[in-house]
Amino acid sequence: MQLSRDRVVAVYLVETPHSLEKAAEVLAGEQSTGTFTAVPGETADLKKRFGARAEGIRPLGTAAAPSLPGAAIPAPGGGYNRGEIRISFPLHNFGPSIPNLLAAIAGNLYELKELSGLRLVDLELPAAFTSAYRGPKFGIEGTRELCGVRGRPIIGTIVKPSVGLSLEELGRLVFELAMSGLDFIKDDELNADPPYAPFERKVDTVMDAIHRAADKTGKKVMYAFNITGDLDQMRRNHDRAIAAGGNCVMVSVNSVGYAALTELNRYSEAPIHGHRNQWGMLTRSPMLGMDFRVYQQLCRLAGADHLHVNGLSSKFYESDESVVRSIQSCLMPLGDTLLPMPVLSSGQWAGTAVKTYAQTGTLDVMHLAGGGILAHPDGPAAGVESMKLGWEAALSGEPLAVYAERHPALRRAIEKFGRPVETVSEKSTFES
Repeated sequence: MQLSRDRVVAVYLVETPHSLEKAAEVLAGEQSTGTFTAVPGETADLKKRFGARAEGIRPLGTAAAPSLPGAAIPAPGGGYNRGEIRISFPLHNFGPSIPNLLAAIAGNLYELKELSGLRLVDLELPAAFTSAYRGPKFGIEGTRELCGVRGRPIIGTIVKPSVGLSLEELGRLVFELAMSGLDFIKDDELNADPPYAPFERKVDTVMDAIHRAADKTGKKVMYAFNITGDLDQMRRNHDRAIAAGGNCVMVSVNSVGYAALTELNRYSEAPIHGHRNQWGMLTRSPMLGMDFRVYQQLCRLAGADHLHVNGLSSKFYESDESVVRSIQSCLMPLGDTLLPMPVLSSGQWAGTAVKTYAQTGTLDVMHLAGGGILAHPDGPAAGVESMKLGWEAALSGEPLAVYAERHPALRRAIEKFGRPVETVSEKSTFES
């Protein structure tokens, strides 16, 4: 048997009532050759060839109380030791397979009594993964080409109300939005193929509105149809959207799983808009789950062309620093895969553009505003204009309020949605 020398390196933030060395030993053993007791087949040679091993330990202090329930009790006078532990796994234990990789690096570890906290914070994958998984087919450049947008972010919105619109109401809304100068519209994650608005009829309604608007404006808006569902349903709805002239499909990644996303990527003829709803339950606790820098690698390998990262000054718990790191992680190389486009959403409006550009320095984002466009006091077209003006102000370096003095749509957005974001103090929230 030919064994590979390649190894996967996973970095964990660990909390333990034992020493960090003991935690590393348990971590490595449980997820490779070991179990709770020695067994006859676990020879020294087998452990050498197939065992995971600790590659580094960095102490990070001690906590007085455990972060998670069910952990072992520390020795009298002791606390719960925290540290960063690097564990490497032989690639030949599972091969370049995302589902089986996860069984190793994020499997039964979270249940171990020896750990009172565990978070997967980074992942280093060998080239075998980027050879086995093709990654995004379109990515940032392909999406820009389809949208015809250069030199600024792609500006988009979400169909609101999320659920409940009749097909007639949906058609009117999409037509109005497509006429407003938008680049992108998406279904809400709550709305895929509901009985009151079946997918086939929704596609016909939406594409009729988009084509009518394109005939008048010369611009065909990108529309992300939510095709989340079982495998056969996803394939059927993808094909239906493409046949009608659709140019984007959307899936809730955590609902369908990485394997389903990989399968969709194999046949998709349009960019895949990856929505991360349910992400909070994987990451919100500071001593549980995983960081986005790990998550985006898996989503990117599986084929997401766009990937939600939350937004700065948003309505959610996440700090701006955490969002910035998420954007940056999407824009970092991963083998020769295309870069996925970070998607900013949640409480976004024209004013958030200034802070976003100041803290990220990139225009390669998709900036989605639901209420920030739809609820603009002068209507959606003015909302779209205000978003573009917000980015113009960001690029000019001129204060938003000063720039708005010459641009009524931006001034009205500030009056509606609040003070310019650049003057708002930072939230104090957990950084995921």
